Amino acid sequence: MKEMKSLADIDSIQIADDRKLFSATHDEIVNGLTTDVYFLRTLDILNELELADAEVIAEIFPRKPGIFVGLEEVLALLEGKNLEIDAISEGESFVEKDTVIRIKGKYSDFAIFETTILGMLASSSGWATAAREIKEACGDKFFLCFGARHVHPAVAPVMERAAVIGGAGGASCILAALLSGIKPSGTVPHSAMLIAGDTLTISQKYDEIASPDHNRIVLVDTFKDEVEEAIRVAKALDGKLYGIRLDTPSERGGVTAGLVKEMRAKLDLEGFKEVKIFVSGGLYPDKIKLLSEAGADSFGVGSYISAASPIDMTMDIKMVNGKAVAKRGRIPGMVDNPKLKRIRNFK
Repeated sequence: MKEMKSLADIDSIQIADDRKLFSATHDEIVNGLTTDVYFLRTLDILNELELADAEVIAEIFPRKPGIFVGLEEVLALLEGKNLEIDAISEGESFVEKDTVIRIKGKYSDFAIFETTILGMLASSSGWATAAREIKEACGDKFFLCFGARHVHPAVAPVMERAAVIGGAGGASCILAALLSGIKPSGTVPHSAMLIAGDTLTISQKYDEIASPDHNRIVLVDTFKDEVEEAIRVAKALDGKLYGIRLDTPSERGGVTAGLVKEMRAKLDLEGFKEVKIFVSGGLYPDKIKLLSEAGADSFGVGSYISAASPIDMTMDIKMVNGKAVAKRGRIPGMVDNPKLKRIRNFK
């Protein structure tokens, strides 16, 4: 597979009859197959005018405030190109119209990647921004991102990596955690209890096979009253239960502050003050604050992060062969941002 340079290259693309998934492969992405076709048409026209190799400076800016993530993928995408790149750091905050990346070099060296670059930044920054909102609601309490089930598996690791940069203490998606340099986090789902027919049966076997240093957290809302089940499991595990998880479904009102308060009080009365309360299920910042005040110790967040809207990113050509330019409505020339750092120099 070769990098796309012209509309004519589309004719050489072969889609295998036995292709199993619709998601783009790494090779397809880095060779330009996920670009908008009009960039190839642009190159054809500029090549005819002998302008495709014009030296340009392009700047990327967001349409609203957020947390910047996606730079590492952009740099990998442009690896080997003779480009000078300035950018703000991943995890850095930005406001509307901040310059977050500046690219200098021949237009032909990065023209076809505009679509891909903007998509990488828009999605990852949207997810990281949502994670930062959750982190602010949690304060110094831990939260885990487990939103992989809400997005296409091809981008699940990208999403949860962005969440970790945004503030998540852990990720449940195996690949996302490994790419973030951490161990994947998670305990046991409802399916285990439903198949065994009893929470205690699963809890005891879980305790038996788990490594000594593993934090045993047991889901207690599958069959019985949550408080009753939690105390039953705590007694059976005899000091080895790290925490219980509340994930009461919306059909029963979800996890409430009242339930958390009751759980904390009755665990304490039974002598299980060390047992933590982990809450999940449709959480968002305001609800996390309420549950935290009620006594919840940590949280699992999925859809609030995974369903976060991308933060629209725009790439503008600001200089052409040393001359300041801009489309109508924009100011010609570069827009400085003191957070920009030189990431890559010309070869």
